[in-house]
Amino acid sequence: MIDVTRFDDAKAYDAKGHFGMTAMRLQGQGVTGLEDYWVGFSTFLPGGGADKAAAPTGKVYVVLEGEITVTTAEGDTVIGKYDSCYIPPNTERSIINATNHAVQMLVISPN
Repeated sequence: MIDVTRFDDAKAYDAKGHFGMTAMRLQGQGVTGLEDYWVGFSTFLPGGGADKAAAPTGKVYVVLEGEITVTTAEGDTVIGKYDSCYIPPNTERSIINATNHAVQMLVISPN
């Protein structure tokens, strides 16, 4: 049996270290029975982003609308519409929406 999360039923949650954005879990992390990883949907307003931090798990970002700037020790990388990036575990990063348009992004990460 498939486990569907309807976007209109998804609930926003407070994403620690993030600002000027809304985050919703679509799969995993108690929303569904998915145990190996989770999928989130984030909307970043202009100027919104995430403070510099590192996570013990890797993350995949997939930009669905707009562009977001990811900053690591290697510098800034702009991720645009339909682009994706992988951030390895324990990589310190910050993100910022430096544009005047909202950004919509999927986040996929192991638990």
